[in-house]
Amino acid sequence: MRIGFDAKRFFLNKTGLGNYSRDLVRILEKYVPENEYIKYTTKTGNYDIKDPNLEKTTRLPEGFINTRWPNLWRRRRIVHDLKKDNIDIFHGLSGEIPSGLAKAAIKSIVTIHDLIFMRHPELYHPIDRWIYKKKFRHACTAADRIIAISECTKNDIIDLFHIPENKIDVVYQGCHESFKTVKSEEQKRTIKEKLGLPQEFLLNVGTIEARKNILPVVKAIKDLAIPLVVVGKPTRYHQEVIEYIEQNKMENKVYFFQGLEMEELAILYAAATIFIYPSIYEGFGIPIIEALYSGTPVITSKMGVFPEAGGPSSCYVDPMDISQIHDAIKSLLQDTGKRKEMSKKGLEFVQKFNDDRVAQRMSAIYSAL
Repeated sequence: MRIGFDAKRFFLNKTGLGNYSRDLVRILEKYVPENEYIKYTTKTGNYDIKDPNLEKTTRLPEGFINTRWPNLWRRRRIVHDLKKDNIDIFHGLSGEIPSGLAKAAIKSIVTIHDLIFMRHPELYHPIDRWIYKKKFRHACTAADRIIAISECTKNDIIDLFHIPENKIDVVYQGCHESFKTVKSEEQKRTIKEKLGLPQEFLLNVGTIEARKNILPVVKAIKDLAIPLVVVGKPTRYHQEVIEYIEQNKMENKVYFFQGLEMEELAILYAAATIFIYPSIYEGFGIPIIEALYSGTPVITSKMGVFPEAGGPSSCYVDPMDISQIHDAIKSLLQDTGKRKEMSKKGLEFVQKFNDDRVAQRMSAIYSAL
């Protein structure tokens, strides 16, 4: 089969949707090489399009109209190129597919990551909510199949867009290979020295925004002898966190970083004493998976998708309850045996998200179409 991908996020997003797109394409190319995979994008960002392998499997808009209005090409005119390339199935990796695929006899699949903009509309500008809702509703209605990245997201699609359950398949996200290799004590020592970190620390990874909800953790460690390391891009919410830190003289207890290389980040996960992820809502929560693969015990939110991602051996708390977060951290810090047990059982649980299983599941869906 010839599979075409909407690869805008593959090339232009460094985290989130970009990681999902790159990991899925990598997994399919490795485990199901009998198919051909073509990536369609308006730009290639920092990627070297002259790389022979990338050049062979990447398509950019051509001609005056398509290059002058690349978003029009992505939304509609791309179908002409898909037909020319004899694409059997087009897969929208980030909640969108172009119009006209059915008329061109091209099967379609769309991956829906989450419907946060509908579950928590207060976090989005009204215009953005309107655009997302229009795009996602069209994709869910027009696509032949829908991939939900979790059971939680599947239920949201059914509930909010009234899509029949039998049209939706759940395929969990893969995870970058860097998190799956055992890190040496020397590697851990080196990253801590480079970043100026103490021997033990809590780790949180993700954009520093209200939905990710890191402020309650900062408040929870105020009287605990453990620092917090936060890796992520700051937003306006970051200033609220900084203000609390300054008011309570916690500058030496909270470290902020961004822009780490993937291998550095993976070593940091493995070096952390506990990974904490108090997010209010996610489509899946890939940082939880990264922590489990790294052998690091996880504290996360008890509602929504988080138990689905964290499994039976992670620790679950009310993300808004500061005392509950405080007690969970304190308890695990005092119980080395419990942390080791969580690490061992978490690593066993996370094998369900291995690349070969993702590839097998996705390949079966393509073949059925």
